[in-house]
Amino acid sequence: MSERDDVLIVGGGVIGLSCAVALLDAGRGVRVLEAGKTGCGSSHGNCGTITPSHAPPLAAPGMIAQGLRWMLTPDAPLYVKPSIDPALWLWLLRFAGRCNARDWAEATRAKSALLNDSRSRLAIWVRDHALNCAFEEGGVDYVYRDAWRLDKDASQCTALREIGIDTEIFDAAAYAREEPAMREGVVAGTIRFPGDASVRPNDYVAELARVVRERGGIIEEDCRVEAISSRAGDVIASTSHGPRCGREAVLALGAWSPTLAKSLRLKLPIQPGKGYSITYSRPLQAPRRPIVLKEVSVCVTTWEDGYRLGSTMEFSGYDSTLNRRRLDALERGARAYLREPVGAQRREEWFGWRPMTYDDVPIIGRAPGHAHLWLATGHGMLGVSMSTGTGQLIADLISGRAPAIDPACYRAERFQ
Repeated sequence: MSERDDVLIVGGGVIGLSCAVALLDAGRGVRVLEAGKTGCGSSHGNCGTITPSHAPPLAAPGMIAQGLRWMLTPDAPLYVKPSIDPALWLWLLRFAGRCNARDWAEATRAKSALLNDSRSRLAIWVRDHALNCAFEEGGVDYVYRDAWRLDKDASQCTALREIGIDTEIFDAAAYAREEPAMREGVVAGTIRFPGDASVRPNDYVAELARVVRERGGIIEEDCRVEAISSRAGDVIASTSHGPRCGREAVLALGAWSPTLAKSLRLKLPIQPGKGYSITYSRPLQAPRRPIVLKEVSVCVTTWEDGYRLGSTMEFSGYDSTLNRRRLDALERGARAYLREPVGAQRREEWFGWRPMTYDDVPIIGRAPGHAHLWLATGHGMLGVSMSTGTGQLIADLISGRAPAIDPACYRAERFQ
């Protein structure tokens, strides 16, 4: 067995690496165990938006009816592949039970606290750790073609401001002057979230890994963890490289967390939500800031030397095929809004599994019944947005310090 480490972190994605950085900042030692390469999972191909604006959960009033309509449309923004999967249908039933105003407000508050903390903390990390990740603080625009939906969402802006989410509203003429990349005459108006930001996610994850290594942390790639157990107050990880021992361990495996948790007799109510993206060379007339095309749920992000269309949510288990129909839907959605919807070169087609809890709130804290095992998973579509706050919360809890935000709403016990 290897020497006893201070903290083992299972998972080398954006959440695991953020936990590693925060723990190193707190004076702890870390060893990250990653089954593939760092950042190869769901954080690689997302659109890199940092979005406190996404605090409202997917489980919202009216979502049941909308979801039933979308189930009949394979290229809809939210799609459930017909299957006989009792775990998925139980998850969907519990999700449906959350689609009410009271639970929506509770989840919004929980997500907002973590998102706002992460957003502020990210700027500090970029500065203090010199993260070279195309960090931009210009906000994110939600662009609407449907005036009725724009008015409906704009009516919720007051409630969003009460939880620290600022908004600016542009009519069609004003936004046409702001953003020449949009097609003429198709936009009804825009809601801008000036507190949102963006990074290039693959660069962000690579920079977190650099910081971990420079600060003395160890990252073992191609090291698959097959089981976890406790012995004499330590946590033992059985891996493809042999056993690893730590005083504490953090489970940060994203959508794969439930599989490993079974070895500890833990049931985590997480389903893999499959997301897609296409990366291109940058078009000549690209949007000036990240935008969300609301009616088609397509996110568009532009970098100095790249351009990405992403989003969609597909519940199809761990199906590892690229669904051409859903990739085509990204381009079709972009064409409805943008003068130049794609770049000249298509560089990558990608999918990744997001770890979705049925209440759309992450699981962060001590694992029930395990004194030295911690959970940092279930971040859904917001792993990058919630990464720094999650890392800091885990570091504070493990180190016995008072956390910056109340951790109670993220505990796994809420599912028992």
